[in-house]
Amino acid sequence: MCGLWMCLAAMLLYTLSTTNALELGSNKQPLDIKTFHSLSRIGTPLVSPNQQLALFTTSYYSEEANKNAAYISCLNITTGNITQLTDSSPGTIASNPLWFDDQTIGYLQKGALYRQSLNQSEPIIVFQPPVPISNVAFRKEQNLLTFVASVHPNCSLEESAIKRVQAAKKPDTAMVFDNLWARHWNEWMTMEKPSVFSARLQQDKDQNWKLSQMTNYAELLPSSPDPLTRWSIEDYTVSPSGEHLAFITRQPSENMTWSTNVDVYLTTTFNPRPRLLTGRVSGAASAPVFSWDGTKLAWLQMETPGYESDINRIYVYTLSTRETIAIAYDWGLSPHAISWARDNKSLLAVVGKQGRNIVVRIGLDGKRRELTSTGSTTAIRAVNNQTALTVYSQTDISPDLHMLDLQRLTTKQLTQINRKALENVHLSKAEDFWFTGARGDRVHGWILRPYNFDRRQKYPLALMIHGGPQQASSQGFSFSQWNPNMYASAGFVTVQINFHGSQGYGQNFTNSIRHKWGDYPYEDLMRGLDYVTSRLKFVDTQRMVALGGSFGGYMVNWINGHTQRFRALVSHDGKFSTISGFYGTDELWFPEWDLGKPWDPNGRAILEENNPERFASSFKTPTLFIQGEHDFRIPATESLGAWSMLRHRGIPSRLVYFPDEDHWINHGGNSIRWYTEVLDWITKWTNTTAPYKIR
Repeated sequence: MCGLWMCLAAMLLYTLSTTNALELGSNKQPLDIKTFHSLSRIGTPLVSPNQQLALFTTSYYSEEANKNAAYISCLNITTGNITQLTDSSPGTIASNPLWFDDQTIGYLQKGALYRQSLNQSEPIIVFQPPVPISNVAFRKEQNLLTFVASVHPNCSLEESAIKRVQAAKKPDTAMVFDNLWARHWNEWMTMEKPSVFSARLQQDKDQNWKLSQMTNYAELLPSSPDPLTRWSIEDYTVSPSGEHLAFITRQPSENMTWSTNVDVYLTTTFNPRPRLLTGRVSGAASAPVFSWDGTKLAWLQMETPGYESDINRIYVYTLSTRETIAIAYDWGLSPHAISWARDNKSLLAVVGKQGRNIVVRIGLDGKRRELTSTGSTTAIRAVNNQTALTVYSQTDISPDLHMLDLQRLTTKQLTQINRKALENVHLSKAEDFWFTGARGDRVHGWILRPYNFDRRQKYPLALMIHGGPQQASSQGFSFSQWNPNMYASAGFVTVQINFHGSQGYGQNFTNSIRHKWGDYPYEDLMRGLDYVTSRLKFVDTQRMVALGGSFGGYMVNWINGHTQRFRALVSHDGKFSTISGFYGTDELWFPEWDLGKPWDPNGRAILEENNPERFASSFKTPTLFIQGEHDFRIPATESLGAWSMLRHRGIPSRLVYFPDEDHWINHGGNSIRWYTEVLDWITKWTNTTAPYKIR
């Protein structure tokens, strides 16, 4: 075994040290900030009832207009022909495509539900709700329309709209809370809570579209004493016939920030009485989906209370027998999405495995077959027994629709939405490497070579640290602030390491980070960096930077107190103090499970052991801090505090503050500014001339 490992390592070293990512003299351009933000994004396909067509959305940001756009197209699965169905002008947003029948689609636009024939006749409004709606579905057999809307307690949509206007006219703006939680992700809790609604959509004698009396499924659950923490429903699924509806929800309590318990409820739509299916398990349920024949319901189920990164088990409930089984229980990987194959006897799961997001077919007997092995699949929808549509990408290939043959395991690309934008742009491929990390475990990483790479030259290195910490850097194309090709295109050898705690390497590897935030991940990152720099002679070890967001930002702060091997750092929404960070965050189960409670002596000791602020006197590296005001996971005081400390001590630092952003950068203009600030910072401190003008 040792001989095989040495052979593989030698082969890897040869590959990493000799391969040119781009031949000198190539006329392709780097992926610059402007080009990156002009790229289009493709949505999850929706197959027609007759399995001949599929709808999908394409969205983009117009820098010139400073507006987003989203439009709907129709793919003919047989011929491959694509027809654009809605306007694609900047500022026009068509979303939530659905099928009314094989020749008629629906979608949301400007707050209304539209109906449009595939012959592109003039669309008509069939429902103009008084409050915003989302997650709309239609089932023709029952003429059933379902959607999610946020409403006040015991109010119809119309009554809730009136209350919203009245609330805006109050003489004061006070919000009063008696129970946790008060805020979540980017919003303060209000009296308006999301719920799933259903109604029959039919035409009257004058051919006008009308909705029958609506059912609010949250109101069918036991009443809650505190309306601010009452039932909330955002994720649901409807059986193909429309006879049954299942949803997930969190049970109201006085301290909802301490419980990860999310339950699955099932009900009929004609005589709705929600029935709890997960009363014997106290973990988080997610992603419910009915089989195509409507006889079974599958969902993902965590079983450990309080642990948000527990392994996802696959539960299957049979409606006729009311029996629930867990399939593939011995599987060591944690799927994050499931859908049914057309045979109603197997599921198609998307799961992270060693830095890839692959598709695995799982029978109800638990037998598994991997259908893909490379890249990143982010969505899959079965077309028939032979094929499925996927959204697939690689680090150097932007996401597009692909047809996956479920038997032959071959794929065919169906769309090329960014062909023109990227045809003259170089994108570096991600290369694997493995090394021995903490605990003697094998740890995996990715490396991308810089634009116009010449192995005879020396290049700066950018170490990108993923968030979570129970996530992973994958071999997929990202539209976020953490696309590794954006740093490779700026002239950096780009390294990503899936340290202990990352997903896709077995649940034990993921679980190992508990109480060890500053321990195993840091050791893995330093060992991985040593491995790369000792083998790749084109890396300039005097010109290295590290950057990360969320847990990656925490780790950047930890790095600042433990090593001076980096010329500069970037911390986006990163925790500075595990103590203040605990008290200020929104989901308290997260730090309590991973680290502990600060008022408990044992918990306090663990929190302090993993506290970057404890090492503030050792911070010496110039750091760029980036923070969104509406980030309630990592409150703004975390970045502000770390930045203030460095400024007070005379250490070069900068704070980039977005008053309208949250844990992520959502607006295109802000993303352009984010990349401009970050790339300018790391090129400045590494004395690097980027292949294009950054500012």
